[in-house]
Amino acid sequence: MHNPNKYRTMPLGVVLRKAPGITRWVPWCWTATAVLPGAGPARWHELRREGDAVEYHAATVVLELHGSDTEAYLHGLTAAIPSVYVVMREGDDDMPLDVLLVTASPYEAQDYTDSGEEIVEKVPMPHGLVAWVRDFIEEFHHDEIFVKRKRDKLRVDLVQDGVGDPRIDKEADIYASPTLKRRRLQ
Repeated sequence: MHNPNKYRTMPLGVVLRKAPGITRWVPWCWTATAVLPGAGPARWHELRREGDAVEYHAATVVLELHGSDTEAYLHGLTAAIPSVYVVMREGDDDMPLDVLLVTASPYEAQDYTDSGEEIVEKVPMPHGLVAWVRDFIEEFHHDEIFVKRKRDKLRVDLVQDGVGDPRIDKEADIYASPTLKRRRLQ
């Protein structure tokens, strides 16, 4: 469970834009174009129409910041354009995309791209959201000191095991280790 003192949330409205596709095989192109910090609940509320292009306030989801992920948030804020990532899945005819979550962590967003089932869109953060995330980072981020591990003194290169060891009889299995060979003889 997370430490409630190192945890913040904010509702974010997700704006999706539907525009005509550029090929006959893709009639519509959907993109996440903006987020609305502090937005109220919404379900595919039309915001604006420009010819065939329509923008919808598709959903409002909660952006969560965790104190253990400040390094990822810092990495995202230092990008040329600080952004949040909208994670979606294909929906049905009524709602072509289901908004699953919004994250400020580029690392978490990358994890969602691995399966290929989710659609991840990068959306620029509004200035107020950048300030909110930066304040969270300043409050909870601590640089981790790199500690080089010390090697133990055991010389593993002196032990021969398996292939190439001239002390092992090669009558049955040339890949047998010496301990397995002794068990077979007993």
